[in-house]
Amino acid sequence: MRNDDFYKELAELAEFEEMEAINQSRRRFVTGAGAALAVAGLGAPAMNLLAGSPVPQPPMKTLRGNRFKLDIGATRVNFTGKSRIATTVNGTVPSPILRWKEGQRVTLDVTNHLDESSSIHWHGIILPERMDGVPGISFDGIAPGKTYHYEFDVRQNGTYWYHSHSGFQEQTGMYGAIIVDPIKPPPYRYDREYVVQLSDWSDENPHRIYSKLKKMSDYYNFYERTSVDLLREIKRDGIKKTWAKRKMWNKMRMSPRDLADVTGYTYTFLVNGQTPDRGWTGLFKRGERVLLRFINSAAMSFFDVRIPGLKMTVVAADGQYVHPFTIDEFRIGVAETYDVLVEPKDDRAYTIFCQSIDRTGYARGTLTPDLALKGVIPKMDPLPILTHTDMGMDMSGMDHSMHGKSKGMDHSMHGMHHGHTGHKSGNKVHPMNGRAGYGNDKKVTHVATEFGPHVDMRSQKPLYRLDDPGVGLRNNGRRVLTYRMLKNLYTTPDRRDPGREIELHLTGNMSRYMWSVNGIKFADAEPLRLKFGERVRITLVNDTMMNHPMHLHGMWSDLETGDGKHIPRKHTVIVQPGAKISYLVTADAMGGWAYHCHLIYHMLGMFRKVVVS
Repeated sequence: MRNDDFYKELAELAEFEEMEAINQSRRRFVTGAGAALAVAGLGAPAMNLLAGSPVPQPPMKTLRGNRFKLDIGATRVNFTGKSRIATTVNGTVPSPILRWKEGQRVTLDVTNHLDESSSIHWHGIILPERMDGVPGISFDGIAPGKTYHYEFDVRQNGTYWYHSHSGFQEQTGMYGAIIVDPIKPPPYRYDREYVVQLSDWSDENPHRIYSKLKKMSDYYNFYERTSVDLLREIKRDGIKKTWAKRKMWNKMRMSPRDLADVTGYTYTFLVNGQTPDRGWTGLFKRGERVLLRFINSAAMSFFDVRIPGLKMTVVAADGQYVHPFTIDEFRIGVAETYDVLVEPKDDRAYTIFCQSIDRTGYARGTLTPDLALKGVIPKMDPLPILTHTDMGMDMSGMDHSMHGKSKGMDHSMHGMHHGHTGHKSGNKVHPMNGRAGYGNDKKVTHVATEFGPHVDMRSQKPLYRLDDPGVGLRNNGRRVLTYRMLKNLYTTPDRRDPGREIELHLTGNMSRYMWSVNGIKFADAEPLRLKFGERVRITLVNDTMMNHPMHLHGMWSDLETGDGKHIPRKHTVIVQPGAKISYLVTADAMGGWAYHCHLIYHMLGMFRKVVVS
């Protein structure tokens, strides 16, 4: 390291530490301490302090048409009381909403004003390889001072988004919404619409965040179990049972509260660029039907979304129409999108409440007929705790053998069986969630690369859990979205049976913060090769205790949910801990494509290149 680089790093560290001392209390109140009070049952008074009257806000900037000029640059922002530099498109966080029309050809001239390479990936948009925007795979990136010309036909409609695919630029603010208006009217009616774009902001340099995670993977987790929790468990379960549970977790060197790598300790959660203390506001008139287009543009955060007092009718998932169904709440994983309809019947304000999966903070918005009306902010849900069911393990099947200095665990999975029926893909029944456990009882195969200090868990009998809303959402008294509910509004376009199956294991070592596929990190992996035109089934097995949002570029992921005639099409699929999931892919896009976990700090290892030839 050159001397000037060394002193620059020292200066940045000093500035960061000073900023932490000044702003920690405010940030923790906005996104962390308030949540902690809520978890402890003291949340209502603390939360109400944040519930000021909605104030007029300028609408998010929208660019319409089929010719666009976009400028990538650095812009000073202030979300927490401290001025920081964000990576932006046209100077805003979020970036402008791009409004396209299905059937048109769009051109986008993107100029990079940064002093480092950049890119834009059009997430969920089906387009030619050279237009996909992934440096090192589809193009070389946009060099400083250069302009890249994107041009492609828009062959779909719905809610999507765009973001940088270079370094950690997405974490520092470079993301925006894409709305593609359909040629034909949508199969539902609405009177007005809003984009609700969720994200997570940190004043910390993302390289510093990643460095901390590599040194201590639970650095940002301040909700580990305490002696008070121990006494509560002993009172509820008895000493013997409590000791057995604690002993198991200690042997695995894992925590049942390991729900998010990066938490509200450093994150401020945003809706349309607005912090929780201010909140985003959208107006409505009583009796109107309002379309809300939810986009999770966070780098690392899952959100559980509800609007107390309003039912939500889901009409689209990842931009694709689904048979409408009504829910009270949904979990939206990183990079997913959901379109919902709401119909406020009263002249009162409704809070769009989006709590993080680990309950360390929330983002919020307000739907109101009058800016003078306040939205009541609900109490945070209890802190979720992972159970043996979430890990899919059975104590009798655990292998505590050592691999180097790290414990490698074989977690036999017998715990959770919902009695699902099989489903048809074309003419044959695929044994997922099969009758009498067929499919769920199928033993998976672990290859040699999955053994060693780089992998600390392996699942022997992972379950399809399409009816499971996930940890923290089960049996909460609300109707919660599950993947099983998704049915494509139209018939499956490719009804062929798959010619082959590819099984991929999502692997890692949490304590070392190492992520991989089949135990091999991206830098050491061979590409996955598909033959042009073939139909293939991809089965993902999650051998970790984290949720992973898996995104395949360039092609649809036809999620197998039980109805082969109406398979929902997704661009991002969430794989729950200790679970497996399968989808069909038609290899109809020639070239090289990225395939990866969309958690930004997992992506370096949990990534593959897919080549269609």
